[in-house]
Amino acid sequence: MLPELFISAFVTLFVVIDPPGCAPIYAGLTKDASSAQARIMALRATAIAAVILLIFAFFGEDLLGALHIELNSFRIAGGLMLFWIAFEMVFEKRTQRREERADKVNADPEVEDVSVFPMAMPMLAGPGAIAAIMLLMNEAQTAAETIEVFAALIAVLALTAAALVAAGPLIRLLGDKVEAVITRLLGVLLAALAAQYVIDGLRGAFTVSAATGGTVV
Repeated sequence: MLPELFISAFVTLFVVIDPPGCAPIYAGLTKDASSAQARIMALRATAIAAVILLIFAFFGEDLLGALHIELNSFRIAGGLMLFWIAFEMVFEKRTQRREERADKVNADPEVEDVSVFPMAMPMLAGPGAIAAIMLLMNEAQTAAETIEVFAALIAVLALTAAALVAAGPLIRLLGDKVEAVITRLLGVLLAALAAQYVIDGLRGAFTVSAATGGTVV
């Protein structure tokens, strides 16, 4: 049986990074590239996104400390951000924004390698994914749980790389309607996870305030 934190981390990261949603956009961005070029850019984009997320996983909390931001505040803000992403997924706003980014890139003939922008960032390692990995790292209290979070991240990125590599065939197989249904279902699930982050943040803030005898502003 898989550990609970691994399952939670996998679902959260899968929904936020959204490999099924990124695949059709990547297929459109690389429609003029050869199979080898598209494959290389897909792997490069995934690798760059992994580096970005790992940096925030290791040093994100220190950055918050330097800015005097409490983790409960970031948990609430991150939950609200994830909820907004979920809202956009359910009502197809996120797909529309991604398509607009793709159109801008395609309109510029000088831009050929899309692995860094817009794929690695902001599509894969965007604000939502960064917030999610930091929140998940905070949930990991032991070395074993930290390994679970990293294992979930690796699994999701591996699926993302596979989805991008097979983007063209996948879109032809699934079709636009199936992809839209999957995106909406993932959006509803993400909304529930985001609400839980906000609840945990509020609970933590009130607990700290009660323990210190202070008041929550």
